[in-house]
Amino acid sequence: MPDFAELQFTTPAMRILENEHRYLSFLMEEWHAIVLWFEQEKISVEEGRTRVQELRKGVLDFTGPLKKHKAKEETHFFPLLGTYIGFEQGPLVGIQEEHSEIDGYIGHFLHHTNSGIELMSLEEIREAVRYAGEAFEVLTVHFVKEENVIYPMAENQMNALDKERLSQKLNTLIT
Repeated sequence: MPDFAELQFTTPAMRILENEHRYLSFLMEEWHAIVLWFEQEKISVEEGRTRVQELRKGVLDFTGPLKKHKAKEETHFFPLLGTYIGFEQGPLVGIQEEHSEIDGYIGHFLHHTNSGIELMSLEEIREAVRYAGEAFEVLTVHFVKEENVIYPMAENQMNALDKERLSQKLNTLIT
């Protein structure tokens, strides 16, 4: 992850997206700590059930802002950048596929923990938690790719008018 002391981008639109990544990363770290807790060897099923409920709440609190961030990228940013770099191949294709992959992992976790947690075995809980862990891993790499490939492309290739219009469209809260 980038150093949080300084923002990397100068274009307001890219700074908005970069700041959203920081906020999302903060939220992710909170629930990822619970994922890591499950890697301990000696956990009682009662502890596991309690902690998976905490994890579920953290993931649910995270999904709202994540959805808003992704909607901004998919509705405004990707279509505009695609006019510069193309839509059929290249980095935009992979980034958009990762959005689906992230949704899949989070969806699986939420599905498996939607009801009946009080009846789940420790192994079933750990299996569900693995989906949240996979979502964290994909998200972490995804943010790095966007900040090191996609956002710099936009900053370097978009004209000033497009950057300004994009900034106006992205300047909304995700919380």
